[in-house]
Amino acid sequence: MNEKLARQLDIDAREWWRGSVIYQIYPRSFADSNGDGVGDLAGVTAHLDHVASLGVDAVWLSPFFTSPMADFGYDIADFCDVDPIFGTLADFDALIARAHQLGLRVIIDQVYSHSSDQHAWFRQSRESRSNPKADWYVWADAKPDGSPPNNWQSVFGGPAWTWDARRGQYYLHNFLREQPDLNFHNAQVQDAALAIARFWFERGVDGFRLDAINFTMHDPALRDNPPAPDTGTPRTRSFDFQQHIYNQSHEDIPRFLEKLRQLADGFGGRFTVAEVGGPAPEPEMHLFTEGDTRLNSAYGFNFLYADRLTPALVQGAVEGWPDAPGIGWPSWAFENHDAPRAISRWIGPAHRDAFARLKMLLLLSLRGNAFLYYGEELGLTQVEIGFEHLRDPEAIANWPLTLSRDGARTPMPWSADAPQLGFTRGQPWLPIGPDHAALAVDRQEADPHSLLNLTRRLIALRHSSPALMTGSIAIREAGEALLIFERKAPGQTLLCAFNLGERAVALPEHVRGRHILQTVNGATSSRLPPFAGLIAE
Repeated sequence: MNEKLARQLDIDAREWWRGSVIYQIYPRSFADSNGDGVGDLAGVTAHLDHVASLGVDAVWLSPFFTSPMADFGYDIADFCDVDPIFGTLADFDALIARAHQLGLRVIIDQVYSHSSDQHAWFRQSRESRSNPKADWYVWADAKPDGSPPNNWQSVFGGPAWTWDARRGQYYLHNFLREQPDLNFHNAQVQDAALAIARFWFERGVDGFRLDAINFTMHDPALRDNPPAPDTGTPRTRSFDFQQHIYNQSHEDIPRFLEKLRQLADGFGGRFTVAEVGGPAPEPEMHLFTEGDTRLNSAYGFNFLYADRLTPALVQGAVEGWPDAPGIGWPSWAFENHDAPRAISRWIGPAHRDAFARLKMLLLLSLRGNAFLYYGEELGLTQVEIGFEHLRDPEAIANWPLTLSRDGARTPMPWSADAPQLGFTRGQPWLPIGPDHAALAVDRQEADPHSLLNLTRRLIALRHSSPALMTGSIAIREAGEALLIFERKAPGQTLLCAFNLGERAVALPEHVRGRHILQTVNGATSSRLPPFAGLIAE
C-alpha cells in the first residue's frame, strides 16, 4: 500500500479535522493576481501548490466577503458574495475546486455577531421601529439625559453605543461603530445565519471558523458591566476597564451552536471551530464544544498574546484541555492576523533562526489541531509600520499605545529578487518587511536545511504518528527552561523534549537511550543545546 493511499484511509477512518494542520491565509496579503497591490482569490488559487506542498490538511481563508473594509472584511455588507477587490464567486468556486483537487479542505470565517452598517439588513432596520427588520439589530432608547443605555464599551475603545437619528435610538456595536451587532435573540436572525452557512456548505466549503462567537448574544436587560479590578497592567482601551458579563456570553449561545452543528453534520465531514476571546476564555470554550452536539473545536488564545514562551505557559494551555469525556478538542496557534508575529515577540534577533525551528517542533507536537499562519513556515518577523502607512483602525485610534495588527499582515515574500518579492506588480497595500527577502519561498526551497523544508518534514512526521495526531498528552516536566511531555496512542508512545532557554540542559535518565525520530538545533538523547528539541520513541 502506497503512503498516500494509507494516509487517505487513515483520514477516512477518523474525523479528518482531528489532529489536522490548518494553514491560515489572509487574502489581502497572500498573492495579488491583478497588480492592484491587494491579494485576491485568484492569487490564492495560483499558490495553492505551495500550501499543499507543506502537507497541511486544510486552508482557512480570512474574510473575502463584500465589505466597505472599515475593519478589513470583518464588517460584512453581503455574507453570500465576494468583494470585488478579491474577485468573484466564480473565483471562489475555482479556488475550492483547485484546493479539493490538491487534497486540501477549505475553511472560511463566519462572522455572525455583527454586520457592516452598509448591509441591507441594517439599512432597513434603522429606517423605523416598525419595519420587518426593526428587531434584527440591538436598539435601545437613550437614558433621560440622552446618554447611552448603559456603560458597555467597545473593543476598539469608546462607548459600544452610537446614536441614530432616524430611529431616535442607540444601536449596539461591540466593535467599530460601522459594525452594528445583530440581535441573535431574534429567531429570524438565527435562521438567516443558518441560511448563510447552508449557502457556503452547498458551495463546497469544508468548515467554519466562527469569529467572536461569544459576542453573538447580549443581556436583554442591558445591565451595566461591573468594573474590572486594576491588575497594574496598562489599559489602553476603555473596554479593558470592565468585566464583560452582560454585553456578551449569554447563556443561550450554545443553543444556537447546536443548530449550526446539526446543519454541519447534515452535510457530512464538516468542521466548526470557535474563536472565543477574553482574559479567561476556557470555560466558554469548553461550553461551546461540549459533547457531540456543539462545535468540534475552539481556537486557543493562550499563545497569541504571550510575551514569552515558557514551559509553564505550555503546561497551563495543555492542562486546560484534559482528555476527558465531554471535553472538546483544542486548536492551537502561535500567530494569526490579530496578534504580533510570535518570532518577534518571543526571541531577539540573535537566536531567531534557532527559535523558529524549536517553536515549529513544539506547535506540531501539541495535542489538538495546529494552525499555521501564512509565512510562519518561513519564519516571517513582525514588520514595524510607520503611522503614515497604518491601516488598522484600532492602532490608528490608539496610536502609539496599541501595537498595530498591520505588522503581522504584510505581504507574503515569494521571490527574493522579484519586484515586491513577487507579491504584486503594483504598490502593495502594506509595506514589505525589510528582512523578508532573505526569508522568501524561493530562497528556502533551495535550502534543504531551511525552516520551510523542516516544516514539511515535521508535518509529515505528525501525519505518520498516531500519538502526535490524536494521542493523549501528559506533561512530565515543566521547569524554568526544560519542557518534557508524553504523547501516547495505542501502539505508540513518544517523548517530546524542548529547551526553551539560552543555556544547554541535560536530559533526565528516563529520556536517554530512546530512538530519536526528530531533532532540531543539535539535540541529542542526553543533552539539549539552547533552543533545541527532540521527539523520541
